[in-house]
Amino acid sequence: MAEIIQRDGTWTFDGEAVRIVPGRGKGIHPLRQELGECVVPLRALAGISFEPDRKGGRLRLRLRDGACPVLRAADGRLKGASDPYQLVVEKDRNGVAEYFVDEVRGALLVEQVPTDAVDGFLLPGPAVPVAGGGGDGTASFDGETVRLTWNWKANEAKISGGPVAFPVSEVTDVRWLPSIGLENGHLRFVRGKGPTPAAEHDPYSLDLWGLSKKEYTAVLVAAAVLVRLPDAPGPAPASIAPAGIAAPAPAPAPAGDDHDTLLRRLRELGELHRSGVLTDDEFTAAKQAVLKRL
Repeated sequence: MAEIIQRDGTWTFDGEAVRIVPGRGKGIHPLRQELGECVVPLRALAGISFEPDRKGGRLRLRLRDGACPVLRAADGRLKGASDPYQLVVEKDRNGVAEYFVDEVRGALLVEQVPTDAVDGFLLPGPAVPVAGGGGDGTASFDGETVRLTWNWKANEAKISGGPVAFPVSEVTDVRWLPSIGLENGHLRFVRGKGPTPAAEHDPYSLDLWGLSKKEYTAVLVAAAVLVRLPDAPGPAPASIAPAGIAAPAPAPAPAGDDHDTLLRRLRELGELHRSGVLTDDEFTAAKQAVLKRL
């Protein structure tokens, strides 16, 4: 097992999955705090890296395209401290970070996990009920119904119309866009076809102004809805977890680490090394990972 404990959070790798627990305190981005603990199965990973700098460095997990509902909903718009798959590493823990990278890379090589995109979600998405937003209101989702409530800053038409609620079965798409520069963002729930008004006037959209980092939590609502759409690229979670509790990780596949299987993997690694597919360092790391299981 490999583990790195930092003020920014704790990452643990047990050979099957990376468990991420965000840190606590004012320096932790609200999105990561609201998302809470998450478990990333090995088969969802495309890679891992450590980027050292003068203050320490940063660990980064790279997930396979389409594996994570949050990343799918964000569409590449989560940067820096808002990214749940980054960990700020303090200067005296660089060696631990490098060891963590070696352990995960070794497991990826041993299991021969592909790096291409996946057809369905490999993570369950945010636990429900979930709520988030800002700007002119708040969005919440309990696994079946989406609710939008307005605050005093909302457009008069939204306030006069009152809160809005509709079943997820009526949603055909959900789109999240953070505020960028002087341009407002939005959390938009698309129902049916046809043109949609600006988020300021749309009773099925939040208008996000970018006045607070908390507005980023709207993407968690988008992700929770996304995995439950009728044509979602993956099965919806089988059960609804209480707020703040991460949905359980999928049960691991039956263990295949018997003696013959591990010996076969060692032979495969040797062939990859001889053919030049694996470098000396990659072969050594992968071989050590296999030998630990014997």
